Amino acid sequence: MTDPYRHHPGLRGQIKPAEESFFRDMDLAYFDKQIVEAGGDPDWRYTDEVREAMRRRILDGHWDDDIWIFAYGSLMWDPAMIFTEVRRAHAANVTRSFCMWDEDARGSRAQPGLMLGIDAGEGCDGLAFRIARDQIDHETFVLFRREMVTDGYNAVWTTLSTDHGEIKGLAFVVDRAVEKICPDIPMDQQARMIAVAEGMIGTNFEYLDNMRRHLAMLNLRDPYVDDLYERVTALRSD
Repeated sequence: MTDPYRHHPGLRGQIKPAEESFFRDMDLAYFDKQIVEAGGDPDWRYTDEVREAMRRRILDGHWDDDIWIFAYGSLMWDPAMIFTEVRRAHAANVTRSFCMWDEDARGSRAQPGLMLGIDAGEGCDGLAFRIARDQIDHETFVLFRREMVTDGYNAVWTTLSTDHGEIKGLAFVVDRAVEKICPDIPMDQQARMIAVAEGMIGTNFEYLDNMRRHLAMLNLRDPYVDDLYERVTALRSD
């Protein structure tokens, strides 16, 4: 069997095996129950049928060969997918952005938080995972159940640069047509929101801190994330 880490042996041990990931067998009914009990919208997510239709549509014409998935956030260290190769990758026309308004997971109606996406910008370094042709169906089912659970993202094919050649990868880019996507929040306001927001699964600061730490572990730097972290920690120390 070919070593998935053959190009980047330093990533070995930094990426959680699929069988250890919570997202591998995630039960959406559990979240349905939690959200309803918290007074949230019972129709908060896509139906399974709608999500599956979107998955089939984006994969049309891509079933006959291996595919690549671009990861820029938690997918990098916890992809929940079985992959045959990982490469460091650069997407030229997007950038990380805390632009997804959150009143549930890491925020509340009283103190909304912000979750990370990628939006149009000057470039983003991340990882690309190769999914073998005979595993595309199940692995993308796992992926879409996690990334396309609700509106906010568009799944798109994009060109990725790697040290071992240019590839096409599937990426999840924020959908600016969705109301909760807020791309123009000033940095100071982003910091103020993240400093205090807390939701069902924890604080917004924990989310930001986890992102920054894992980027460092993977030997990736993002000046935007570093700047935002410094602003938030300064606010929290006052």
